[in-house]
Amino acid sequence: MGRTEPVARTVGGVSRLIHLNGPPGVGKSTLARRYVADHPGTLNCDVDVLRSLVGGWEADFVGAGALIRPAALAMIEAYLGTGQDVVLPQMLIRPTELARFEGAASAANAEFVERFVMDERDAVVARFHRRGDSDPAPWHRQVREIVAGQGGDEHLLRCHDALERLLAERPQAVAIVSRDGAVEATYRALLDSLAPSPG
Repeated sequence: MGRTEPVARTVGGVSRLIHLNGPPGVGKSTLARRYVADHPGTLNCDVDVLRSLVGGWEADFVGAGALIRPAALAMIEAYLGTGQDVVLPQMLIRPTELARFEGAASAANAEFVERFVMDERDAVVARFHRRGDSDPAPWHRQVREIVAGQGGDEHLLRCHDALERLLAERPQAVAIVSRDGAVEATYRALLDSLAPSPG
């Protein structure tokens, strides 16, 4: 697919923070990379990429995330302030964490757009264990270790269930069905959900 024109923004040209929420391994980062490749000027604020820029991140992945989070929020707010969109592929379950990113969008007079990228419970577990086969990102080992330390597959299922509950509590959020191997269909569903309403 060739490069496309950016999807039209909301009335008045308001910039958007497009938050791709969802369980680990469901394809959030893949969608974010595809979206920015097709929409020049849009920033892919992948927190996992940013934390890998912190010295010693391999030994303390969680700590690096805590250190980089304020910088990510500041970068998001500043970039939205230029009138351009930002895509954030990041699992956020706690409402307090969601509020921080929503606040960054609000501070930049931008729209906070929530898309939950979801698959079935058992599929999420299988996809997490296969992640890394086609994605060379260097932090998969650290993420696997964290998940294993928090209960392994049971932790993944708890995350999935918590996200489903959160989705039900967020009236403006939209669920995007992501099936294993169906990248094109998932991406098209994302684009369709972001297109302006007719009229």
